[in-house]
Amino acid sequence: MTERSEVHQIDAIGLVCPLPVLRFKKRVQGLSCGTLVEFLADDPTARKDLQALCDIAGHRIEWVREEDAGVIRYCICLA
Repeated sequence: MTERSEVHQIDAIGLVCPLPVLRFKKRVQGLSCGTLVEFLADDPTARKDLQALCDIAGHRIEWVREEDAGVIRYCICLA
């Protein structure tokens, strides 16, 4: 039997710096190591800020996809 992990989604569309990263930081508190989080944002500075936060916290950005209307979808594995 294959174990399937739950993916948490955090929507920060429409928020501007620093709110997207602050929302991410608040919503991942208490989630287990190895949890996958899909994070959606349309603020162009979120990419740099999210990378910096992940570097500090030890989270790993698995992939980044640009979608319609300037939305960027990130998949992050929590440390």
